[in-house]
Amino acid sequence: MKSSKFWLLAIALACFALLGGAVYFQYAYYMYPCPWCVIQRYVFAVIGLLCLIGAFLPPTTTRKFASLGSLFAVGGIAAAAWLVWVQAHPEVSCGIDPVETSLNKFPTAKLLPFLFKANGMCTTEYDPILGLHMPQWSLLAFIGILIVLGSLALRRSR
Repeated sequence: MKSSKFWLLAIALACFALLGGAVYFQYAYYMYPCPWCVIQRYVFAVIGLLCLIGAFLPPTTTRKFASLGSLFAVGGIAAAAWLVWVQAHPEVSCGIDPVETSLNKFPTAKLLPFLFKANGMCTTEYDPILGLHMPQWSLLAFIGILIVLGSLALRRSR
């Protein structure tokens, strides 16, 4: 069985890679992030940071960081599921709304606009990537993260 530190580092690396992939698709394929995409980016960033910090703290804190990361993963699942639903129902729009206005006023949106500024529409239909749309991939990623972090949170200490 791999150590908890390995899994925390793997999740952190995966979260940061997913953020890098999102920025790549944003600039290479003009897939601009909507407010719910940006919320998911924040959740990936928080989970990545929690796992990175948890990997370098004593092993006794692993369960606490995995539990906290699991809670954020549940929030990410909710945000991604909502966006999947919105894209399946294009008559619902969440483009320029109070969520976008609020998100774009965060200091991180001003400091790192390439990563955290919402300037897309939720109902914009982009080409699928390997058969799935970006929110569906994000949903699967959050589910995978929840499974790994949940198992670390529930694992007994040795």
